[in-house]
Order: sequence, then structure tokens, then C-alpha cells
Amino acid sequence: MATSMTGYAVRRGHGAGHGWTWDLRSVNGKGLDLRLRLPEGIEGLEPAVRAELTRALTRGNVSLTLKVQRDEDAAPALRVNRPALSAVLAALAEVEAAATQAGVPLARATQAEVLAVRGVLDLSAGDDDSAPLRAALMADLPALIDEFKANRAAEGAALGVALAGQVDRIASLTVAARAAAEARRETAADTLRAQVARVLADGVDAGRLAQELALLAVRADVTEELDRLTAHVAAARALLEDAAPVGRNLDFLMQEFMREANTLCSKAQAPALTRIGLDLKTVIDQMREQVQNLE
Repeated sequence: MATSMTGYAVRRGHGAGHGWTWDLRSVNGKGLDLRLRLPEGIEGLEPAVRAELTRALTRGNVSLTLKVQRDEDAAPALRVNRPALSAVLAALAEVEAAATQAGVPLARATQAEVLAVRGVLDLSAGDDDSAPLRAALMADLPALIDEFKANRAAEGAALGVALAGQVDRIASLTVAARAAAEARRETAADTLRAQVARVLADGVDAGRLAQELALLAVRADVTEELDRLTAHVAAARALLEDAAPVGRNLDFLMQEFMREANTLCSKAQAPALTRIGLDLKTVIDQMREQVQNLE
């Protein structure tokens, strides 16, 4: 079963006095490239998340974003840092005394301005241990990965239908190419006999001529190319039914398909067979683009 490298999943969760939102997305890639955007201050979260994703996924450029919010009833309490406040007030008194001595009028600082000075207010949640939050997040992560993989599987199923149709098209073109090659054989034989008769009339050595004709026959024979195309069609169908990731194998198979189609075109020597070869190349190229999205 084909699995797409393109997918996404969004999941919300709650626990350990926090709420959170996961956002997991991916596009195609040659290997597995993980890009994590996680909040700071949760010790050990990033390596644990990275290890879990690495176990679950094999290919794709994967981006994971996590946003965490503290519950309102667990909001940090405000506490005045009295030593810092005393230092700020002393500094203000010193500045005011110096300004008065210099005859420079100053506006009085408000309470809000004093509290806004860094260090005067402490934000304390009462518990800086991030282990419960990390445990809650890691317990929720497998469900996110399952949703993500289900989305990629759905995308892959649709992609598999399209690829199967393209494989069927290649198979039908291969059958048409056999018929065209057979039809070409009669025409080519008549043309070749006429050319041979004309050359022999000019006194060319018969042995040398036989060698050249044998080479021409080998170069014009497309039986092997058509047999290999048929075998590749069977291999592609088997891969599309395989439960394991098949993207790399199908990508390699596309190269083999294109090699045979190119050789078929170079040996065609007939307009009908050339047209079929070009149609094959078009379908194979379209299929190769789709295969790039498979895991």
C-alpha cells in the first residue's frame, strides 16, 4: 500500500496544568529531515520527541510545532522583590536629591513605573519542575503520530490509484508497441530486400553484406526492450501492493522504465512505433513525478 510523504495532523491536549497544540506537517524528501519548534524550559522534551518521530517515520521533510499555555488557575503569582524595590527607591531618592540641588524639576515616578523596573516583580508558579508536563506531552505524542500517519496513508491511497492507472497505461502502450513492431517487420523486410538487391547489383561482397545485415537486425530488434517493459510493469504493480515503504524502489524502477522507452524510440525506425515510444516517455515522466511523493 503506497504511503505519501505529504501529510499533516493538528492535535490539542491538556494536562499537568497546561494546554497545548501540536502541528505536524511533512513534504517529500530524500531522507528523514526533522525540524522541531518546541517551547523552551521543558527539560528533555526535544530529544524524546525526536527519537519518537525517528522510530515512526522513514522519509520526508517533517516540521513539528508545539505551543504550550499555562492554565489560568495555575498562572504565576506576582511577588514584590523587596531588596530590588529598596534599591530602586534609593536610586530614585538619590536622583531626586541631585536634581533638586541642580534646580532641575522632575516628575514623580508612579507606582506602575517603579513596578516596571526589571527585578522588582517576580513571577513565581510555585513549581519549576517540568517533568510532569514533559510526561503529559510525551503521552499525547503517539496519538498525534497516528493521526499524521493515517493522513499520509489516505494521501498515499489516492496516489496509489493514480499510479496504478499510469502503470496500466504503460502496459497497454507496451502491447501496442509489440503490434507496431510486428507490423513494421513486414514493411522493413520488403524495404531491406530491395536495398540488398540494389547493393548486390553493384558487386558488393556477399559475406560483408551478411554481417552488416545481421548488425542492422540486432539494432532494430525491440523484443528485449518490450519484454523488460512488461517485467517492469509487473514489478511496479507488486510494489504498489507492498505494505512496506516503496518510494525508493519505485523511483529506481522509473529510471529503468525510461531507459527502455528511450531505447525503443532510438530503434523504432517507424512513425507508429516512434509515437508509442514518445507516449511511453510522457506517461513514465508523469509517473516519476508522482513517485517522488511516496515514502
